Amino acid sequence: MRGYAFLATAVLCLSCAAVQAQTAPATAPLTVERIFGGQGVPFEHVDGGEWTPDGTGFIAIEGAKEAAGGTDLVRYDARTNARAVIVPASALIDTATGKPIAIESYAFSSDRRKLLILTNGQPFRRTRAKGDYWLFDMGSRSLRRIGGDAPAASLMYAEFSPDGSHIAYVRDNNLYVEGVNGGEPRRLTQDGDALIVNGLGDWVYEEEFYLRKAWRWSPDSRRIAFWRFDTSSVGTFSMITNTVGQYSRVIPLQYPKVGTANSAVKVGTVDVTSGATTWVKLEGDPRQYYVPQMSWAPDSRAVFLQQANRLQNDFAVMLADADTGTTTRMFDERDAAWVEANPDPTWTDSGRGFTWMSERDGWRHLYVASRDGKTMQLRTPGQFDVIDVLLVDARNNRVWFTAAPGDPTRRYLYRVTLSGRVRVERVTPAGQPGTHVYDIAPGGRYARHVFSTFDTAPVTEMIDLATHRPVRVLARNAAANAVVQGQGLGKTEFLRLDIGDGTMLDAWLIKPRNFDPAKRYPILFQVYGEPWGQTVADNFGGNTALWHRMLAERGYLVASIDPRGTASPRGRAWRKSIYRQVGILASADLAAGVTRMLADRSYIDPARVGIWGWSGGGSMTLNALFRYPDLYKTGIAVAAVADQMLYDTIYQERYMGLSTGNADGYSNGSPINFADRLKGNLLIIHGTGDDNVHYQNLEQLADRLIAANKPFQMMAYPDRSHGIYEKPGTSVHLYSLMTRYLEERLPPGGR
Repeated sequence: MRGYAFLATAVLCLSCAAVQAQTAPATAPLTVERIFGGQGVPFEHVDGGEWTPDGTGFIAIEGAKEAAGGTDLVRYDARTNARAVIVPASALIDTATGKPIAIESYAFSSDRRKLLILTNGQPFRRTRAKGDYWLFDMGSRSLRRIGGDAPAASLMYAEFSPDGSHIAYVRDNNLYVEGVNGGEPRRLTQDGDALIVNGLGDWVYEEEFYLRKAWRWSPDSRRIAFWRFDTSSVGTFSMITNTVGQYSRVIPLQYPKVGTANSAVKVGTVDVTSGATTWVKLEGDPRQYYVPQMSWAPDSRAVFLQQANRLQNDFAVMLADADTGTTTRMFDERDAAWVEANPDPTWTDSGRGFTWMSERDGWRHLYVASRDGKTMQLRTPGQFDVIDVLLVDARNNRVWFTAAPGDPTRRYLYRVTLSGRVRVERVTPAGQPGTHVYDIAPGGRYARHVFSTFDTAPVTEMIDLATHRPVRVLARNAAANAVVQGQGLGKTEFLRLDIGDGTMLDAWLIKPRNFDPAKRYPILFQVYGEPWGQTVADNFGGNTALWHRMLAERGYLVASIDPRGTASPRGRAWRKSIYRQVGILASADLAAGVTRMLADRSYIDPARVGIWGWSGGGSMTLNALFRYPDLYKTGIAVAAVADQMLYDTIYQERYMGLSTGNADGYSNGSPINFADRLKGNLLIIHGTGDDNVHYQNLEQLADRLIAANKPFQMMAYPDRSHGIYEKPGTSVHLYSLMTRYLEERLPPGGR
């Protein structure tokens, strides 16, 4: 559900090959076809961009001119932009077919003498992780396929060992290893099958903990630590496709819904030479705890991991001996609501300490913990949240991070010392309000910097980080900005709404072209309102933002409000106020915010108030319409969770507690239980192939609305996933449908 919060994110463009701009005039009115169709509004995008280890250049994948379908691997100098082809497409020819091997992703060995190439990527869940891997020798220019006699596109997450001697990967839910210099692949795990998964996250771990590649090389290259998931007790949800032929086909999915059994998870270390596995000794029922993170300590003698209880409010942080599997608990990270899993730590001081993120003082801050966990040094003091840690540069005693002190709608770069006297410095220059995104080179000399505002498409540039001055512009998006600026809309207004009891909500408001404050206009609110997403941010929101601007061109006010509980950098109390009341507190805050806007702005027509959202925003749209039927007149709910009991364990139980201990909360937070209160217009939309929020939600809600004799409209997109984007014409059809519905049920224009 987290995947479609409609966070307005800047586009990070990493190489120098911009897509050619379309030729539609900037001043032409926006249309759905122009935004989402094949001849859309022009945006400059670029591909590739791994920094070189010394931080002086970056490497890009570029289409080869001399070999159709082939790719060159190219190095660009960060300062001069000098271009040098490292591996030409002509060197990457499959001798069996005579065709070039197109690079989709790549990795160098530690000595930079070997190159591992992924090609022929095939869909796996939300990625194209399955594919073919080839090994290229930079010296001899020889090329061979990895995997022995493995079927095409059957390998996943192949990676060099740190010493460059071996390559490990996952195939058919087992871990394999083979020598870089040749030899047959060796299977390191033996029990992988349809229900036993080694080295890959199961569905819910991938969705909620971002765990895709579920194994790690030890720094000394002797062992591999990995997760093993036994999904046999997980309930099977059956999705059905009806578009594949004469008969329907069932697609089984191991998906743990609220209150049901999770996978039994184990963590082990396997010796690459002998194949012997040592299992980490974790206490408790493996179906009732989570291991969201695991990595190696730098000495290769221990595995660092976090073990969470099912409530996810107590994380045991421990080291596991690689030889025996015995664990030593360093400390517990606890919270009355929930704890967020930390990413892999960066080890400091020759392995005597590590970085750690915590909300223990009420704000999300960076700490440095001692290896035994007995000391915890706060490195980012102050009443602000650290949003992202971008680079830990232990050699130069500094850490780069993003934060937004005083204004949660924006993002700026900061730097702090890693040890010694604490010194926090703002790096982003003053006077540039908006959102700044950085990709920092090793050593911190250069960075790729993307800047955007709500009304300005992103500009990407290479900067000298010492001065923050641009070395060159990589993508201006001048054509896209000409479209945005040519609409004749006023600057988007950012608001703070006082809803009483000291609660202030962030909001934005777009006004129609030729706005007349003496008239009354319909207003459409975009909503998310759950703990994962933030919609009120001063950055450019891509095609969805353009659709909102198109509606404003046609005579709508468009707005968004972030209620309490959204993932804004406003401190722990703000984010965790929603605990055990998802759908309840936020919908009340939204109603209070809308009511405040109606009271303060006479140009909003109270008879034409609409709301829409996707995923968690779809759920909030339903809650808004059903709980406050006299406030909202029209709503569009896309891919919504209608009943919280139908969603996955990790997400829903993290924020709502266990269903056995919060039955009333689950009932009161689920919009399906208030469907009989509907008075306004409702359009519900869902993809039948949604493996995240199942189509089951739409059918159960429709059933409840029918029983209550409530009129509504619905649209099912066959075999489309949670994003509803697959197959030709889908996005144009979807947004055309929503536009027509609004124009019919929430007529535009001032009155």
